[in-house]
Amino acid sequence: MSVLTPEIREMLMSISTATLTTAMFKRGFRNIFFQGPQRLNPGENMVGEAYTLRYIPAREDLDLLESFADRNNPQRKGVEECPEGAVFVIDSRQDASAASAGGILVTRLQTKGVAGIVTDGGFRDTPEISELAMPAYHTRPSAPTNLISHHAVALNDPIACGGVSVFPGDVIVGDGEGVVCIPAHLVEQIATESVEMTIFEDFVLEMVQEGVSTFGLYPPTDPDTAEKFAAWRQRNNR
Repeated sequence: MSVLTPEIREMLMSISTATLTTAMFKRGFRNIFFQGPQRLNPGENMVGEAYTLRYIPAREDLDLLESFADRNNPQRKGVEECPEGAVFVIDSRQDASAASAGGILVTRLQTKGVAGIVTDGGFRDTPEISELAMPAYHTRPSAPTNLISHHAVALNDPIACGGVSVFPGDVIVGDGEGVVCIPAHLVEQIATESVEMTIFEDFVLEMVQEGVSTFGLYPPTDPDTAEKFAAWRQRNNR
C-alpha cells in the first residue's frame, strides 16, 4: 500500500526543499538533498514515489543501437512500466558525458502521468524537455546518446542519485531549488511537521518584511513571539 496518500501529496506540494531538509536534519538526516540536479522547467512541486533505473559504464560489445530493439532493455522497459504518479529516478553515476534520457522518452513518461524525472547525469533534447509540463531535473545538457557512456542494468533497485541513497518507494520532492528524498516510513511525520514549519516561516517572513529583527523571532526565543504568531494565524486563517 502506498504511503503517499492524496492528503500527504497535497501537503508536500506546498513545502520547500529547504523546509524539508531542516525537518529531516532534526531527525539526524544530513544527506537527503541531491547534489547536482537542477530543474529544467519551472512550475509546481514534483512529488512522487521513487521508481529507479541504474546505469553502469557502457561496454562497446553490448551497447549498440540495435540494443534498443530489445523490449527488456531496462531504460525502455522502465519508461513503459513506471507507474502513474511516480518519479523516475536515474542513477547515472554523476556522469553527464552522454544523455541519461531524451525528449521522446521523457514525453512518454509525461503522457503516462508520471510525476517527474530526475538524473544526476544529463538529458538530451533539453529545449524540448524544458517545454514539457512534467518536472525534469538534470545536471547539464548532454546531446550524445546514452549508449556512449551508460549501460542500463537494473529497475527498481536501491540506487545512488546525486550522492543520495534512494530506495524504491521513497518519496521524492522537487522544487525550484532542487530535489530531496524522504524515506517512506517518515513521510507522514515529515509532511505534517513541515506544513507547520512553513506556516511559521511565512509569519516570520512577513514580520521581517515589516522591519522586525530576527533576534527572538527566528528561532522564536522571545516569549512574545508565540503570542504574536497565534494572533497572526487567527487573522490569516492559517
